Amino acid sequence: MSSIASPLQGTAEKKHQSVWKIGAATMVGTAIEAFDFLAYGTAAALVFNKLFFPNFDPTVGTLAAFGTFASGMLARPLGGIIFGHYGDRLGRKSMLTLSLLLMGICTVLIGLLPTYESIGLWAAVLLVLLRIGQGLSFGGELGGAMLMAVEHAPPKWRSLVGSMPQMGAPIGVLLSSGAFALVTQLPEASFLSWGWRLPFLASAVLIVLGVFIRMKVDESPEFMQVKVHRKTAVLPAREVVVAHLKPLLLTIGGKLAEVTLIYTILVFSISYATTRLGFSRSDALHALIAGSAAMVFTIPASGWLADKVGARRLYVFGGLLLALMAVPLFQAIGSGSLTAYTVAMVLALSLNYPLMFAPQSNLYAAQFPAELRYSGISIGIQFAAAIGGGLAPIIAATLVAKYSSIVPVGVYVAVLGVVAAVSAWLMRPTVNE
Repeated sequence: MSSIASPLQGTAEKKHQSVWKIGAATMVGTAIEAFDFLAYGTAAALVFNKLFFPNFDPTVGTLAAFGTFASGMLARPLGGIIFGHYGDRLGRKSMLTLSLLLMGICTVLIGLLPTYESIGLWAAVLLVLLRIGQGLSFGGELGGAMLMAVEHAPPKWRSLVGSMPQMGAPIGVLLSSGAFALVTQLPEASFLSWGWRLPFLASAVLIVLGVFIRMKVDESPEFMQVKVHRKTAVLPAREVVVAHLKPLLLTIGGKLAEVTLIYTILVFSISYATTRLGFSRSDALHALIAGSAAMVFTIPASGWLADKVGARRLYVFGGLLLALMAVPLFQAIGSGSLTAYTVAMVLALSLNYPLMFAPQSNLYAAQFPAELRYSGISIGIQFAAAIGGGLAPIIAATLVAKYSSIVPVGVYVAVLGVVAAVSAWLMRPTVNE
């Protein structure tokens, strides 16, 4: 007897196709936002100290450039609160589209910004303001994208589908570092004059594409249930702090190690390699590109593994592994060997980082009820980003200046790895654990 697909079977297949469509849409949007946000970090490491803080000595100028980078990171919690509030009250979809538009406008304006030579101190002021705009945007982006993926996914695939917006991060790194690898091939004078602007201006095309894709995405089914049952909170951020303080603090503790690791690698290590070790900008960026390319594959692999062994267990393992590997990794980065530097960068990006980053969407979503989830996740991860990521390049540069060694940076990251493992172990397990 021939089998005929039932209507329910067709609906299930359509739903599964929808899940991957949603995951792909969140990945594209996050990749564009990451490109825009991280292009600033690469430029801060390579060029902003010369163009916007030329009257400082090289070390102080680099710290000032990293300070403007930190301003964007410090704005991310405010973005998380604002976008989380409206994401929990009005919906995930509209906030994700708005965050993408805000990021695009700020990024293009950075590419058009006059330098210190043209308008003096106002160049640095405007740079900081636009960076804050980027921070507000990114503060609302990642939490919403994580939720859109997880809340559309069936329980058995939640970590894998939830890792798809996380894949946007290495794709954004590849786009950003690849763009700068190309423009750094220009003569020095051309790069400093106009070449550095091209990656920022090119983001306009990506933003249009991203907004078009996001307009086609359905609203989260779990948020729709919140609306149907009239469970939306009046002040979501307040309710998170009052009624869900423990999971909020655990989210911050769990996020600190991963976000400190990635921004130390993305921003500080490039600057350290070019100014302290004497590597060319191209060599430093090529190591970053190699690690990011591997990460595109290891993030979904880690998401798949989290669905098999449990997101919380994998997160704990990732934190403990980082605690063991951090010091040797940074010893290799500071060894002066380009081969050791490249291997360490690739390992940190493709192994240590994904083990903690990939399970986050599923694990963090399990810590908060649906009506407070956008606020809970966004506030947690963005406060951690401000503390860990925003201060990471400054703390790393300060430690190296004080101890004349990069090893203390590894110790700092290792301690945060232990904090992450303990925080994850104390979290509420996911549905399939």
